[in-house]
Amino acid sequence: MVAIALRNRWRRRQVPEDLRDEIAPKNIIMIGPTGVGKTEIARRLAKLAQSPFLKVEASKFTEVGYVGRDVESMIRDLMEIGITMVREEEYGILRSKAEELAEDRLLDILLPVRSTRKPRRNQVVVQQHDNNVEIEVAQRTREKFKKMLRNGRLNDRDVEIETQVSAIPVVEVFSPAGMEEMDINLKDMFSNIFPGKTKRRRVKVPEALEILLQEELSKLIDTDKVTKMAKERVEQTGIVFIDELDKIAGSRSSQHGPDVSREGVQRDLLPIIEGSTVNTKHGAIKTDHILFVAAGAFHVSKPSDLIPEIQGRFPLRAELSPLTKDDFVRILTEPRNALVIQYQELLKTEGVTLEFQDDAIVEIASLAEEVNERAENIGARRLHTIMEKLLEDISFDAPDMDGVTVRITPEMVRERLREIVKSDDLSRYIL
Repeated sequence: MVAIALRNRWRRRQVPEDLRDEIAPKNIIMIGPTGVGKTEIARRLAKLAQSPFLKVEASKFTEVGYVGRDVESMIRDLMEIGITMVREEEYGILRSKAEELAEDRLLDILLPVRSTRKPRRNQVVVQQHDNNVEIEVAQRTREKFKKMLRNGRLNDRDVEIETQVSAIPVVEVFSPAGMEEMDINLKDMFSNIFPGKTKRRRVKVPEALEILLQEELSKLIDTDKVTKMAKERVEQTGIVFIDELDKIAGSRSSQHGPDVSREGVQRDLLPIIEGSTVNTKHGAIKTDHILFVAAGAFHVSKPSDLIPEIQGRFPLRAELSPLTKDDFVRILTEPRNALVIQYQELLKTEGVTLEFQDDAIVEIASLAEEVNERAENIGARRLHTIMEKLLEDISFDAPDMDGVTVRITPEMVRERLREIVKSDDLSRYIL
C-alpha cells in the first residue's frame, strides 16, 4: 500500500493538469503490534521518497485551548524540513562557485596587496614597469599559494579573519508548550532590529576556509527561490507519518480524564487531513495533496473507536501481523544494518572476530519468538535484548581479546539463555 501510494504521487504529476488537482492522495492506517516495523517503514519511506517527510506522535498534540502542541505545527515543521532540503540541494549546485570565492578571499588575507606611493612625474615610466613586474610576481606567488592551499600544505597556519556575529541580545523566551513558532518569530524580529556585527578571529586555515565558504554560500543562495521551491514540494509531494494514532482513539464509553481532549485532537486533525490552508512564516501552505500515513498498535482501542470523519479520511488500512521465527532470522541476517553485522563490526574494532553459525541464528530467532509468546510481544525489539544478553561477557572482555575469534554456536546460545527463558520471572525482567 505504501509503495502504491508513493508511486501514485509520481503518476499524478504526469496526468493532464485539469485532472491533476482533482486526484487526492489515499491516506493509510497501518495497524499492528509494537515492534513489527510500522516506524521502520516510516524511516525507509523518508530515505526512498526524497520528498519533505515528517514523523510525529499523535499523543503530543492537544485540543485547541489546552496546553500542548497544536496540530497545525506539523505542517509548519514540514515546511521547515522542505526549506532545509531545497537549501541543501542549492548549496550542492552553488558549492563549486562558492569554494572558488572563498579561496580567493582567503588568499587575499594570506597575501595582502602592498600599497605603493604615488610616483613623481619623472618616475612614472620606471614605476609602471616595476608595477607590471610586481603584478606578475604576485600572480605567480598567488598561484603557488593556491596549489599549497589545495594540497593541504597550509593547514597548520593560523589566519585572522572577520566573521559575522549576531547582535541579538541574549534573552531567553520561556513560552508555553506549543508556542515554539512565537520564539522563532521573535528571533527573526530581533535579527531585523539589531544588525550583525563583525568580529576578528584567529583560526587555522581549514576552519577559515569553511567559515568563508558558508558566508559565500549564504550570499549566493536566492532565499525567495528556495522558499518557492520548498512550498511547491511540500504541497505536492509532502508526507506526514502520524504515529501512535491509537493513543487519541479513546473509547466512547469512558468520557473521563484525557479522552475529551483526544476526541478534540481528532476534530482538529480533520481539516488538515482533508485539505485546508495553514499559515506559516514562509506563507500559506495547502494540505490538499499531502499524504498522511498513520500507525498504531490498537491494543486497547480499535480503529472503529476513532470518530467516523477521521476513519473516512484514512480509506486504506494495512494490517501487519506479528513476527515469526522465520521473520526474525531474516531480520538478523538480510538488512545491511542487521544486528549480527552490527555486533561483528563493533567487536572488530577491538580486534575480535565474531562468527555466527547459521543454526545459532535460528536458535536466537526461536528464543525471541518463545519469549514474545510467553511475555509481552514486543516484536523485533526482543532481538536487541537477547543479543545483548548473549554477547554480554564477550563485549565486556573484548578489550583483552585482541586477535581472538569467537564462534557463536547453538549450544552457546542455549547455555547462556535457556535458564532465563525458562523462568517467567527472570525473562519478564531481563528479556
